[in-house]
Parts: sequence; structure tokens; C-alpha cells
Amino acid sequence: MKKIFTKIKTAIAFAAIAGGFLLGGCKEYLDQAPEASVNQEDAFKNFTSFQGFVEGCQNQVVDVVRTVDFGDYNLVDETRRAVTFVMGNGFDSGDYWSWQGGYGSYFGRTGAYNYTNMQDPLSPNAKSTWYGGWYAIRRANLGLANLDKLVNATQEEKDLIKGQLLFFRAYFYFTMMRDWGGLPYLDKVLEPTEEMKYPRLNYLQTATKADADFAEAAKLLPLDWDKIAAGQKTLGNNRQRINKIMALAFQAKNLLYAASPLMNKESTGSATYNVELCKKAADLFAQVISTSEQSGIYTLQPWATYSDIFYRVSPSKDLPGGAEVIFNAPFYLTASGNTKNDWGLPNCGFIAQTVGVCANYVKNWGMKNGLPISDPASGFNPADPWSNRDPRFYKAIVVDGDKVCNATSSGGDQFFQSSNNARHRSASNNITGFMSNKYWGLTCNKFDNAWQNQNYHFLCPILRLADVYLLYAEAVLQGYGTPQSSASGSITAVAAVNKVRARATVPDLDAKFTASKDVFMEQIVLERAVELSFEAHRWNDLRRWLKNGDPRYLDKTELLFDRDPVTKKPINIQERLMIQRVVSDKHNWLPFPVNTVTLYKEFKQNPGW
Repeated sequence: MKKIFTKIKTAIAFAAIAGGFLLGGCKEYLDQAPEASVNQEDAFKNFTSFQGFVEGCQNQVVDVVRTVDFGDYNLVDETRRAVTFVMGNGFDSGDYWSWQGGYGSYFGRTGAYNYTNMQDPLSPNAKSTWYGGWYAIRRANLGLANLDKLVNATQEEKDLIKGQLLFFRAYFYFTMMRDWGGLPYLDKVLEPTEEMKYPRLNYLQTATKADADFAEAAKLLPLDWDKIAAGQKTLGNNRQRINKIMALAFQAKNLLYAASPLMNKESTGSATYNVELCKKAADLFAQVISTSEQSGIYTLQPWATYSDIFYRVSPSKDLPGGAEVIFNAPFYLTASGNTKNDWGLPNCGFIAQTVGVCANYVKNWGMKNGLPISDPASGFNPADPWSNRDPRFYKAIVVDGDKVCNATSSGGDQFFQSSNNARHRSASNNITGFMSNKYWGLTCNKFDNAWQNQNYHFLCPILRLADVYLLYAEAVLQGYGTPQSSASGSITAVAAVNKVRARATVPDLDAKFTASKDVFMEQIVLERAVELSFEAHRWNDLRRWLKNGDPRYLDKTELLFDRDPVTKKPINIQERLMIQRVVSDKHNWLPFPVNTVTLYKEFKQNPGW
């Protein structure tokens, strides 16, 4: 650990990092050279240069899809790839050490990170939860320690700088403790000669310190940068700047995670929800919801433009997110790598590590009438398994026979062929029988070529309003006790879930699923699996619920079938086990790097590692 901080301390650049990674107009606002050629006095003396320094923290927010190489972030029962060197396949075998060595690791791939890439605002390389997190925390502490140097600024500008720095310190602690558990919470700049003897706090202690930072940040930050004096220079280009709603939302999420069974067990020994923390989280989520609704800053994206949340195909190079995404990684890369991601078919121009959606995971999507496929009244027909499903099924899952290219010149690749021995059922195309189209459209391929001239951009959301509604429902249920409960002055837990479903034209939950706390909680689990599919939440959710080792979520399966030559429907259907995930208690947390836990005795390794 000391080596990590020493390297970061000696490497910090005091120059303002160019702000162009936020949105186009920010470059004009922060027209600073990225080189470490300016001393501390120049970096901190005015709002413009200090803001550039602050955005060096934002530049460490991880885009899980594109970290080093292409991100591998579906880590439990969602997907499987044919290649063996990816991190996710290592996790399937119980090798959580692969977070350091597996291809596509967004946690931190050993040897792939360097200070130059950390600073590069246009590159996703070296943006990692572990290495980048400590770097950003160090940077936030350095900024906070130098607030007194910001003399050429208004009070509003001083508040903005302090609020953002507090937010980033808390945010990066949240992302790390979510994966590794409690940590030393450093709230000052460590001197190069200072000996590291800071013990690990438990999860609740760490989260409590982050809570205080988030809360203070929320007091200092505006709702909308476009409506304050400091934001006028970048009017219309402030969407990703840290605001009050972001701070409140992550304050709430941090508390709900701390309240969850895994984290509460680590903190208190009790594998149950911390009721009081859930209540506090619910009240904060309610504030996020009401503030979003009243201000109109964030709303649920209309169903007709739902895909705008995840990708955009536009000559004007519009970024995804729509009206719904509250927090996202900066858009780091504007090169062809953005377009040839690993969700589509290599035959159509995507890279050859295609993500196959597991057959077991496809079962999470219910029917158009709102009932799960396991319900006898749902109308699910095993002989026609892909008809009349939840409308979100068709926004996320590609099945045999679905159109994947518009251009007829694509020939045999215009329609997905995933039956036994079919054109696309191979190790180089697809091994499960299913793909996801959540991050690409029909024209994103080498035949239609809509991705030319960098017209296609996709981003995996970090936090969006639908997630907030579902987290609110969980916090209310576990804090206030029933599906019909609510935070003061807000909607019920049931109403929050139904609001997300209604956007997708899915009927409200049937009353039989809202009659008891336990039954309703299972619906929240199911709803999160569907609405937030392939958005890097599932691994965190199953772990915090202490369900990572639940037998229901261990099997990863493929679907074997033939295609009826007349009806084109699947026949001779067989679900076959590909791998059963290896999970024990130690897999609730990632192992710390060996060179961290051997530096001093107060920093303990996680149990079992």
C-alpha cells in the first residue's frame, strides 16, 4: 500500500487536465495543457485551472465496457464467452485473482496501468477501480488541502470546487469498498515520509465517512450547472458535471449497500438488512426522485427512444444517456474501437470475443401480460419460447431468426442463425444461442456501416433513474417493512417498481407478488435482472444480497435446438449446462493485491484469500 501511495504522491501533476472529455464545449472552458508543467500556485489560483485539476478525478471514473482492451463485466450468471483468457471466465471457475490478470478487467489489470494513461482524458486505458481509485482519492485530498489557494474566485466557485472534490473522494471509496470491503479512509494528503499504519475500517465505518462527504457535497453543489454563473461559459455542455442529485443518489446508494446483508454481516456479524440505514437510504432516494421530477433534469426515457440510454447512431455524434442517465463515465475514446464492440457478430464486423447471453438468464424476462414465465397463468409456451415476452426482452435479447443487419448485402448474416450447427453457432460467433442487442442497432455493422465517421457511440450507464426507483423500492421494503410502505411524502415501494415497468408498457405487478415482504423482494431481484441487464449491477447485487452462491444462480447454460423448416420455430429444445460457477464464502469479496497486505500488519487480507 505504501508503494502505491508513494508512486501516486510523487507522480501527481499540478497542471490542470484538459476538460474536453466531458463534452465538446468543456475544452474551451479548460483550455489547459495536460503536461505536468505548472506549479501548485498556478493550478489552484483560479476557478478555471482548479476546475481542470478537479476533472482529473472525474477522468478516473471507470467505463466498464472499455477499460484496458474491452471490458469484461458480466461476472455471474448472465453471459459466457468461448475464449478462456477473459476475467469473467476466471470468475466462473472461482479464480477471483483474475481481476489482476484477466483480459478485460476493469478492477485493475496488473502491468496494464501507467501514470501517462491515467492522465489521458481521451483514453479508457488505465481507468481501473483499484489503481485509478487510489489515484483519484489522493488527487481529491490534494485539492481539498489547497482550497485556501483559491483566492481569485467567487464563493459559488469555491463551493463548486469543494463539493466536487468531496463527491469524488466518497465516490471512489464507494466503488472500492463495494468490491473489497472496508478500507482505510484517508482524508488528508499523505506525506512521502509518512509511514502507512492505517488499519482497515469495517464496511460501515468506511461507508459512514463516505456518507459525510456525499452529504456535504450535496449541500455545496447546484442542481443544474447551466443555471449558475460558473456554468455559463459551458452552457449546454454541463450534463456530466457533478451536481446535487448525483451526490444525493450516491449517498443513498452507499447507505443501502452498507445496509445490505453482506456488508452488514462484515460490519456487525448479522446477515440481515440494517433497518435504520435502509430508512435513511429510502428517504434520500425519495429526495432524488422528487427533485428529479420537480426539476425535470432527469426523467425516465420514453419507451420509443429507450435505446438512447445505451447507444446513439448520429452524424452529430450525440452521446448516449438520454434524459435518464444520472451518472456516466466520461466518453474517453472516439476511435473505431467504440464501434466494433463485442456484443454483435464477428461476421458482421464486431470483435471475435462475442458475448453469449446464457439461456438460464433469458428466463428472467416475463411475458407481455406482466407475469413471470414460471407462473401457470403467464401463457408461456415452451414450444414457442420467444413470443409474447416482456417488451424489454426484445430490447435486450437477440434470438434465432432475429434481424441483425438491415442491408441485404449481408446475405446469410442478415438474420441471426443460432440453432444447432447453424452459421452463427460457433466458438468464433456465439456459443449460447442468444446475444444481446442492448448496445447496438440494426445499422451498426460492416454492411450498413452506420458506424462510419465515428457516428456510433455506446456507454454502459453507471446510475440511471430506473435504478434509483428500484433501489428506492428495496430500501423502503427493508426499512419500512412492507411493499405498501413509503418514505415520508413519497410513493410506495410497489408504485416505484410499477413505474419502471409502466415505462416499458408492462402491466403492474400482480397482487399475489406484493402480498408479503419476501415475495415482493424476489420480484425486485427479478426486476433488476431484467431492467438493468448487462449494466454491471448483477455481480454487486447478488453479492450484497448474499445470493452469489445461491444454487439458482450458479448454472450457466446454453440452448440447443433445431429450427423447424416450415414454422421457423425452435424444436428439439434442450438446455445444457456449460459450467457451474464456483462460489464459496470467500467469493463475497475480491482479494487484495499481495503486495498491499504484506506491507504492514494493520491491513488485513480478506478471509479465504
